[in-house]
Amino acid sequence: MTDAVRIRPITLDDEAEWRRLWTGYLTFYETSVPEEVYATTFARLLSGADNEFRGLIAETDGRPIGLVHFLFHRHCWRVENVCYLQDLYADPDVRGTGVGRKLIEAVYAAADQAGAPTVYWTTQVSNRTARQLYDRIGEETPFVKYQRRA
Repeated sequence: MTDAVRIRPITLDDEAEWRRLWTGYLTFYETSVPEEVYATTFARLLSGADNEFRGLIAETDGRPIGLVHFLFHRHCWRVENVCYLQDLYADPDVRGTGVGRKLIEAVYAAADQAGAPTVYWTTQVSNRTARQLYDRIGEETPFVKYQRRA
């Protein structure tokens, strides 16, 4: 399947399919967001502003089948920006066909083009399927994520 997959930037015409894909992603992580977050996130993805989120769609035969969101940001340990890959999702019926790899590789290419020397992301420890891919194309770090208590 990966030969037939095209990766391209998200456009205004993608809103309905982007919502479908991102809802699938949020459902996978057993969460949801209000309409305001959907609208704001989509607008940010389209803004093209420096230091704003960017998004790519994976499609085959003109049908969106996956997405990735990423952000370039400053880092106190480097002069160059680094790239944070925040969301990665492929429709369940195309998982294991290389779509996720193509989306990550597209982010790697965007990072290279922007002069960002590193791309990083997080996932749940229990996300074994995705971690099989991540172990092949990335390097697990010893860092543990913490966040403010609600």
